[in-house]
Amino acid sequence: MNFQDQVVVVTGAGSGIGKTIAEQYAKKGAKVVIAELNAETGNEVARQIKTQGGEAVSIQTDVREPNDIIHLFQKTNEMYGKVNILINNAGVSRWKDPLELTVEEWEDIIHTNLRSVFLCSREAAKYMKKNENGGAIVNMASTRAFMSEPHSEAYAATKGGIVALSHALAVSFSPYRIRVNSISPGWIETKNYDNLTEIDHAQHPAGRVGRPIDIAKGCFYLTDPENDFITGQNIVIDGGMTIKMIYEE
Repeated sequence: MNFQDQVVVVTGAGSGIGKTIAEQYAKKGAKVVIAELNAETGNEVARQIKTQGGEAVSIQTDVREPNDIIHLFQKTNEMYGKVNILINNAGVSRWKDPLELTVEEWEDIIHTNLRSVFLCSREAAKYMKKNENGGAIVNMASTRAFMSEPHSEAYAATKGGIVALSHALAVSFSPYRIRVNSISPGWIETKNYDNLTEIDHAQHPAGRVGRPIDIAKGCFYLTDPENDFITGQNIVIDGGMTIKMIYEE
């Protein structure tokens, strides 16, 4: 897949899955815009990409702030004259008993994970619709949109909302030739992969825990212009973990 000269905006790209997505698009020839709250980490990722021969810039962005989002896409358009691809990856989690979760904590998660996806998609679409071939948006949901552990209510609500928002936007943006899909990652280890146990890997029919590059490959698939018949879909990338039935003996 060739993304030469495509302008790709990745939110939350200062670390983890977002960082890998940004790096991988740069390796494919894209011009990558790193939208990151932490200016230091965002700048470091951009520096690393440039060191490897890629093109990247970091724009400090708090996706909870509508004006920051507007600035992000205005600045991107000023620098590159277009926006082709948006990866809505930024997100936070907080595990807390729902009897103790405050309204402020709930709203912070909702605004970071869900509202930002709508606002970023809306701003990106204003520029994408000017492109001859429109554009592509991928929103990062989670398998927690469909299954849960205790004390994950706010996070689960945002991820379920992202799946629904994605297919709604896919319909609304279709006249502009903008495709919108979502990815639901399962267990993607971003820090200590070598410390995982055999039991950790064995939980997955694929035989291993996921890596960030597995999600980057999913983004490639959904944003490749050749795959212009795929929109409004959610792809689960979890090594088969959520389809494995578990019985207690």
